Amino acid sequence: MTWNHSRGFTPMVATAQRFAELHPHVSITWQKRSLQEFADFSIEELAMHFDLLVIDHPWAGFAAKTKSILPFNQYLPAAYLNDQQANSVGASYESYHYDGHQWALPIDAATPVASSRPDLLEERNLQLPQNFDQLLDLANQRLVAFAGIPIDVLMNFYTFCCSLGEDPCQHEEVVSSKIGVEALKMYRELAVKIDRANFDRNPIQVYEAMTLTDEIAYCPFAYGYANYSRPGYARKLLHFHDMISLDGKTNLRSTLGGTGLAVSSNCQHIDVAMGYAEFVASPACQQTLYFQNGGQPGHRTAWENEEVNRQSAQYFKQTLPALQRAFLRPRYHGAMFFQDHAGDIVRNYLMDGGSEEKVLNDMNNLFRKSKTLLP
Repeated sequence: MTWNHSRGFTPMVATAQRFAELHPHVSITWQKRSLQEFADFSIEELAMHFDLLVIDHPWAGFAAKTKSILPFNQYLPAAYLNDQQANSVGASYESYHYDGHQWALPIDAATPVASSRPDLLEERNLQLPQNFDQLLDLANQRLVAFAGIPIDVLMNFYTFCCSLGEDPCQHEEVVSSKIGVEALKMYRELAVKIDRANFDRNPIQVYEAMTLTDEIAYCPFAYGYANYSRPGYARKLLHFHDMISLDGKTNLRSTLGGTGLAVSSNCQHIDVAMGYAEFVASPACQQTLYFQNGGQPGHRTAWENEEVNRQSAQYFKQTLPALQRAFLRPRYHGAMFFQDHAGDIVRNYLMDGGSEEKVLNDMNNLFRKSKTLLP
């Protein structure tokens, strides 16, 4: 089971086809679910029905508690896993490591990055914004969008907190009142300048709006999709960039995403499943077959590959710095409960205003509740 996008589905189909050609006794059939279901649906239930799962790393703590998927460190050679770790894009490899075990292989790496329509900016003689004031100026011209559904809003709230100097969810509170209030105020100052339609859009829908219409010239942060930087994929080509700076010294620090390939603990053909996972995550496959069929690789050699970058308007080289410094969000057992509900609180505030202190209080109550959940 994987997720329903060219980046999530077609590379898995292509790699399964090639693996079957190399191993004629093997047949692997991929199914897909929506992006929202990918983020929300319990991997424990999916693992009861599917041998191979493409998962989101915040599930790592849940996986460690429920043992619904298998630890790769008990099945794959140490040398292979050492290479995966050494060539991790940012904390992608670490993101699937929990309680001493490796629960998935990082086949896909992503974090929110900036994107633009270079043709629209050129037509209007506009430059890419470099700081928050320039971003607000561009937003005043109604040329800016960001993904505003709850999960993305929460991830970008984390980005503001990290970039103001405090990583969220590290202590008893989500974030200190001082940093939280400042982050919320800055976020809302931008949010009131964007079309409210964006609060119903995930990153894919933002990129579709950017390429299907000529109304959005810049997105300051949304999970990057290299597909839109490849000629022929969309009506118009997007370019992707590192993000703005708040202090003039360091760029925004966004919240790591990406996907990992996991094997169900119910799998009856573990050796085959592990062999396929090893094939997909290998540097050779990541730089060629996986990327060529719409994938966004998770192995750093692919991100640094000249041909991969040539075919994607330098997407990977341009955004790699953002991946390398990205914040690794919480992965404890109750983290998904918090993630599933906290975004609504922030989104409501961005859309309708209100008390920043109340937003933080509501988030803190939810955070404390999530820490009490039992597996």
